[in-house]
Amino acid sequence: MLLIGQYTARCCYNVVHAMYVFIAKMIQVVYGHFDVVTCIARSESSLNQDCYIVTGSKDCTVMLWHWYARQQAIMGDNGSIISPTPKATLTGHEQEVTCVFVSTELGLVVSGSKGGSCLMHSINGDLLRSLEIPESCVTPEILTLTREGYILIKYDRGVICLFSINGQYLRHTEHSDNIQAMVLNRSGEYLITGGHEGAVSVWRTHDLNQLYNYPTCDSGIKTLALSHDQRYVMAGLGSGCIIVFNIDFNKWHHEFQDRYQ
Repeated sequence: MLLIGQYTARCCYNVVHAMYVFIAKMIQVVYGHFDVVTCIARSESSLNQDCYIVTGSKDCTVMLWHWYARQQAIMGDNGSIISPTPKATLTGHEQEVTCVFVSTELGLVVSGSKGGSCLMHSINGDLLRSLEIPESCVTPEILTLTREGYILIKYDRGVICLFSINGQYLRHTEHSDNIQAMVLNRSGEYLITGGHEGAVSVWRTHDLNQLYNYPTCDSGIKTLALSHDQRYVMAGLGSGCIIVFNIDFNKWHHEFQDRYQ
């Protein structure tokens, strides 16, 4: 599920539902895929609060949609909000799509599918390249991009891989826990992960060096989010609890090391 201002977008079977949060009113149902929608992501907002929504499906396709803030709905490439068509349909996967990410700043859509295939498309729908993945990586489960174009992909078995914007494999690290959630800070310098065993960890992005571990929670971490001021990490647990941690990224930044000694 995605939050877009006062609205949410979620996938259900082979459709996307848009809903007004405050009164739980369904405002739009969007059809496009021919099979179950397996993942959904949104881009950062533009100056007029428009953004892109990207969906992946078991039909092996990725579709890019335009959220039009003035109409508070998905606007089709055909100019319709009643029966909108996607801005682009991205192809190239041979098995069901498991994770997607879209960046308006970089003009990129990155998607992963069962079997390890990870593809990079432009937001115009052109296939740019396929990422060179290590042999030990099987299925991508979570992916994210930094503003500098570094691509972070979490595979099964607790493996996190780092790629350049050119699709070149840089390095990887293995974690004993099954990581279920990842979030980058605003600058993209630090990665926060949460796992099945309740561990929340902070990593440096460019070298995948683990910097800090928070006290272990009593249940698995299902989702992570950073507050707008980047001072708090919120972790949603499998037990239904929400844990809030304080975080100060400056303590790991070389320019501020003297302050914390």
